[in-house]
Amino acid sequence: MNTTEIKKVRKGSSDKRAKIIAAARDLFLSDGFDRSSVDAVAAKAGVSKRTVYDYYGDKQNLLLAVVEVTSRTVLDMIKQRITDYLSEFEDLEQALTLFCEQFVASANGSSDYSALIRLVTMEEANLPISFLEKLDNATEEGLIKRFTEFGENGLLNVSDPELATKHFAALTFLMVFNQPKKIGNFQDEQTKRIITEGVRVFLRAYGQRASYHKNEELS
Repeated sequence: MNTTEIKKVRKGSSDKRAKIIAAARDLFLSDGFDRSSVDAVAAKAGVSKRTVYDYYGDKQNLLLAVVEVTSRTVLDMIKQRITDYLSEFEDLEQALTLFCEQFVASANGSSDYSALIRLVTMEEANLPISFLEKLDNATEEGLIKRFTEFGENGLLNVSDPELATKHFAALTFLMVFNQPKKIGNFQDEQTKRIITEGVRVFLRAYGQRASYHKNEELS
């Protein structure tokens, strides 16, 4: 078999996997994991039932693959926002605020993010605790690393960057995501207020107190 033939086989395998994942995600979201059969996934993906089993072993592994593939896109989005807004900046408060605002905007416009949240919420009982913990850790990893660097550079006072990350998320974008949906400009105003106040509360707890409170007095 020549090199060209090998590439074609591999591309075909990749295409089938993508179709199976897309079909399974659609069915798990619309019908739920328990009510979605491997037969239905295979039919929607345009492959044989045997192919689904050959690629993923069973429906449980297929669910894990769907969540993992979907989360990969979301994690890439988070990493990009960290790079865009928390790498080079002049004002930490402004940088953290912009990061949260842009992350929320990106998440709200992302079908992958909404699918990930729905899948984890709907199918939590079918996902191993170790898998969910791994997903949580991966989501927080970029911010933990950045907050560690901020501590080393004297921008934050953090003895536990992981705990600081959880506090930051809870005070800002997670609080936004947990708000009931609103109509019109109120939602945008509410989002900005939550993020702005959340960042300020976070910095009161973790900011270098002397410099942060001095800036507060001058503003």
